[in-house]
Amino acid sequence: MSQSAGHLIVAQLEAHCVRRVYAVPGESYLDVLDGLHDSPIETVVCRHEGGAGFMALAEGRLTGTPGVVMVTRGPGAANAMIAVHTAWQDATALVLFVGLIPVSDRERDAFQEFSLAGWFGSTAKRVMVLDDSNRAGEMVAEAMHLAASGRPGPVVIGLPEDVLVQQVGVARALVRPVASATPSTTEIAMIAEKLATAQRPLIVAGGDGWDEATGQTLMEWAASVAIPVATDWRAYDVVPHSAAYAGWLGYGRADTLAARLDEADLLLFLGCGRSDVLSDGYTRGFAQPTLLVLPDPSATMHSGRIDQHVLSTPGAFVAKLPTPESARGNRTDDWMTALHRDQQRFATPQPDGGLGVDLGVAFEALERVLPRERVLTYGAGNATIWGHRYLSHMQAHSLVAPRNGAMGLAVPSAIAASLIFPDRQAVAICGDGDFFMNAQEISVAFARGSTPLVVVVDNGIYGTIVQHQRAHYPGRASGTSMTNPDFAAWMRSFGGHGELVERTEDFESALLRALSSGVPALLHLRTDPETMPPSATNTITAARP
Repeated sequence: MSQSAGHLIVAQLEAHCVRRVYAVPGESYLDVLDGLHDSPIETVVCRHEGGAGFMALAEGRLTGTPGVVMVTRGPGAANAMIAVHTAWQDATALVLFVGLIPVSDRERDAFQEFSLAGWFGSTAKRVMVLDDSNRAGEMVAEAMHLAASGRPGPVVIGLPEDVLVQQVGVARALVRPVASATPSTTEIAMIAEKLATAQRPLIVAGGDGWDEATGQTLMEWAASVAIPVATDWRAYDVVPHSAAYAGWLGYGRADTLAARLDEADLLLFLGCGRSDVLSDGYTRGFAQPTLLVLPDPSATMHSGRIDQHVLSTPGAFVAKLPTPESARGNRTDDWMTALHRDQQRFATPQPDGGLGVDLGVAFEALERVLPRERVLTYGAGNATIWGHRYLSHMQAHSLVAPRNGAMGLAVPSAIAASLIFPDRQAVAICGDGDFFMNAQEISVAFARGSTPLVVVVDNGIYGTIVQHQRAHYPGRASGTSMTNPDFAAWMRSFGGHGELVERTEDFESALLRALSSGVPALLHLRTDPETMPPSATNTITAARP
């Protein structure tokens, strides 16, 4: 039976079990929108292409299948670029569909014309253009497969509007399975031998592709072989924060853990590499023997020494972990216990003592009051550090945060998380600058029935930049102040629950009211602009064999 290329694209997405597409509509891909009209796929209409892209990125990270976003040509594609860059640096599966001008209008500087490959070619796994309508299903299948394979990432497909309406007689393509990279018995035996002879080994876990069973199994095994497990920056949910957990590496990390990276006599990176953020700007953990478990043959974004590279996903590797007897050697629990105790002290909230709401006290209340079934989302900025440090993760797929440091992700990703996991409490933690970059997407929460909680830390400045200015240009604040509205009143204007909190003692009761409101809620916390994130300094627990 004949159908248009645009409708075939929708049928192909259905074959890949896509549940939602996030879109800002455009006349350039009207035929795809028409195909979605009768599709079981939910079309989540967003207010800005950057917000739509961040929602799709959250879909990819929380579900393990590529998130799908649709935008129009020119300006729409430009706005979506931030999500593509984030997906590339974060190694998260994403497929971006971009409506394009008609084929006959190319190379004439037509309305909203641009070079798709020129814009996205350096920050996507592949850029494709649908010039042959008969390849519509095949191209979508290829994009979905490529986005999820090897090192996951973004794929971009251009859709010329005149090609979309052409009738095709081909059926949708077969879904291409993603090859499972698994370690060999020999590779596992080699790793076991190296682990057994180490006295201070350290596992660093991160990246996408984890699930509940994988993280739980790794931590139980790590405890049995006395190996502490740290996580990459903003990958804190890949493992439960149990007895072997040593904290995270990267921005805001404990000085103690950074020192342990240099003290370790063997490093095992699982699902992530030794990046600049993780290694304090390529300064730590480079001398140690290094085992790398990544499904990416090119080891993109890993720097420095590799003694053994195993091409495997985290799940496939954890399923074949060596026996405790073969990997423990004569190692005691002292090293693992010391690192865990360091992290426990580091994660114990301390009052900040500043004016307005004390964030140390507030985040202690969040950790205590929020349900275990939760998803935390962050954008960028100093306000996120309190959450990273004081809010724990005990289940997989409970965190969405940009590892490239993009601002504006917290709100849209919390809305998407609430749609994906309606039984969990989605909580966006953001500063005042981060919040207003995509605050308009709150309207999507009301349109789709999601109920996120947004916590806005308002100090009236771009705090991270101010912190750097104070260190490098003391007394010369420049370009970092903001004038803010009453964010709580803004939320109430939508029909949501909003409260302005200006005193520490009022925070917990306001939090309880927000959580019980049953509607999208926002807590606007006024804080002292002089208060910077808590010190990373911590006392090392002795643990040398």
